[in-house]
Amino acid sequence: MARHLKSAAAPTDTDSATPDVRGVVEGVIADVRTRGDAAVREYSEKFDKWGPESFRLTAGQIEEAISRVPAQTLEDIREVQENVRRFAQLQKESLRDFEAEVQPGIILGQKNVPIKAVGAYVPGGRYPLLASAHMTIVTAKVAGVERVVACTPPSQGQIPDATVAAMHMAGADEIYLLGGVQAIAAMAVGTETIRGVDMLAGPGNAYVAEAKRQLFGAVGIDLFAGPTEVLIVADETADPFLVAVDLLSQAEHGPDSPAILVTTSAEVGGKTIKHVAELLKNLPTAAIADPAWRNHGEVILADSLSEAFEIADDFASEHVQILTSSPRDALVAMTNYGALFLGENTCVSYGDKVIGTNHVLPTLGAARYTGGLWVGKYLKTLTYQEVTTLEASARLGELCGRAARAENFEGHARSGDLRAARLDNSTPAWA
Repeated sequence: MARHLKSAAAPTDTDSATPDVRGVVEGVIADVRTRGDAAVREYSEKFDKWGPESFRLTAGQIEEAISRVPAQTLEDIREVQENVRRFAQLQKESLRDFEAEVQPGIILGQKNVPIKAVGAYVPGGRYPLLASAHMTIVTAKVAGVERVVACTPPSQGQIPDATVAAMHMAGADEIYLLGGVQAIAAMAVGTETIRGVDMLAGPGNAYVAEAKRQLFGAVGIDLFAGPTEVLIVADETADPFLVAVDLLSQAEHGPDSPAILVTTSAEVGGKTIKHVAELLKNLPTAAIADPAWRNHGEVILADSLSEAFEIADDFASEHVQILTSSPRDALVAMTNYGALFLGENTCVSYGDKVIGTNHVLPTLGAARYTGGLWVGKYLKTLTYQEVTTLEASARLGELCGRAARAENFEGHARSGDLRAARLDNSTPAWA
């Protein structure tokens, strides 16, 4: 029977959109639908104190921004984007179009077709998430998306140079210095100067997440996003100091980010709690990580590793890190996670920033039914069919007639009857 060495002080909110958030977002979207650019400009000036003549960056502005980015940062962006590109390409190669004659005269096929236009949102605010440009834009371009529109907010009234560089180097076709709900709405519904897209991707705050939720259906979205989550499964071989560091590495994302340890060792659990307390004393992001740990941090003691895996699967966490003597056991034992990080040499921060797998992942238990953003999200798997002989069509027609009448679909049945009758030039009884 599992027991808590540390419990969360506050429940994790499975609906981050409060009535106020929902109402504000609904109003902004409706206004952008009605007034277009004028509404976008008004909200940008209100929320971001930003109202340039044009929100779209020119080629010259992009070049100037890139010129201000340190050479090492540019080189790092190139290397990380190549890692993301390589993995996305491997994913794409795992998909295939096919066509097969499944019965004589009956041909069925499948094609993977890229979405034509995608809007990629790259957050600013507390953290300029360069990595989100890599994950959303590079992956879309590998999929073959023709037009990627990228939006990011200004940084204290200035162009965020490194973010713009990352967006451009990732392959964005249009870059707008525009943030928040007004950016999401403009990309989704279109304005006089921003042509609408077919899908939205990328993380953001509660307002951005709610905007994507409200617009889903009118456009596609990557995922419904909640606070960043981490769960570590550890046995007695785990280093408690390393566990503590890795928990806090994710807790610093936001004050509502759950950081959970499930361990079979009371010693590892107890020492981890002590290390976290000490590390928070000099962590520059302690103002964020401390309330996350205090209110949403948990340490759970399990009787066995199999129980620990079961507990972890119940959480269905965004990031699951395995710090055990045989970490690859989790590949068999677990099924519910956004991404799995195996062994002490592999940390969640690698997945967030550099290793190449996509960091846009399911939260709030959504890993029970979906994976994260991948190249396939930007592809539509389309099917087609062709019946090439009268004989095959007649066989299907007879079957269709019976199957349709079992469901009281007489019109469907007659469509099948007509094909069956063409084999011998007869006339259906109802004709």
